[in-house]
Amino acid sequence: MPAPSTLRAEELSLGYGDRHVVDNLTLEIPAGKVTVIVGPNACGKSTFLRGLARLLPASSGSVLLDGRSIHSTPSKDVALKLGILPQGPIAPDGITVADLVSRGRHPHQGYFRRWTAEDDAAVTAALTATGTLELAARSVDELSGGQRQRVWIAMALAQRTGILLLDEPTTYLDLSHQVEVLDLLTDLNESEGATVVMVLHELNLACRYADHLVVMKDGAIVAAGDPGVVLTEQVVEDVFDMRCQVVPDPVSRTPMIVPIGRHRTGGVS
Repeated sequence: MPAPSTLRAEELSLGYGDRHVVDNLTLEIPAGKVTVIVGPNACGKSTFLRGLARLLPASSGSVLLDGRSIHSTPSKDVALKLGILPQGPIAPDGITVADLVSRGRHPHQGYFRRWTAEDDAAVTAALTATGTLELAARSVDELSGGQRQRVWIAMALAQRTGILLLDEPTTYLDLSHQVEVLDLLTDLNESEGATVVMVLHELNLACRYADHLVVMKDGAIVAAGDPGVVLTEQVVEDVFDMRCQVVPDPVSRTPMIVPIGRHRTGGVS
């Protein structure tokens, strides 16, 4: 895995047609760290991630990859430095796990896509890291949700980029598989030094796994930094319209959000 590249948004605005979603947003992604983006539905999290990955053109502003505009960088150069796993990817019918993961090697191959021993090694390493090596010959269609998500992550790992962007990688997974996926991404960050940026909905898991937490609302960044500093009771109420108490997670000692509703609050008012 190469050393992480730098990634920065500068006064970035994004939208769809006449609808503005992200407005004048500036953010430096910490290299070699795990950054998690959180916020209420439709606040611009996924749109921002797509903008960082060059999947969505900027209305104004720029995204800089190693100090150079990502939109003026050749596609192959971008693919060698930055990988993305979008939300709800769809595999071709009948494709095997090994074939899908091998697609992560396309940016590394020449014009005629000549396969090399290095490609073989990268695919095997990605399958091993994600615990999917024994699934290599199976059809992706046959896999459970958790297995399928690990296979998609294996494809992203096989690309061997210094930056990995993931849009809600734990969506539709049960809690045990959510933790499994987040542990895997943390292993990747710690063992390879990769920069990981992901959108998550679950605040407590976001706080547990993030080195750097970005909180968004209405297309803007409300707060960014260490989860223990950023996620206060007032920020949660202002952003998510939810009263809560913030207490230490008994396992990780990171912030844990305890919602306060109208019922079963034990006398909290």
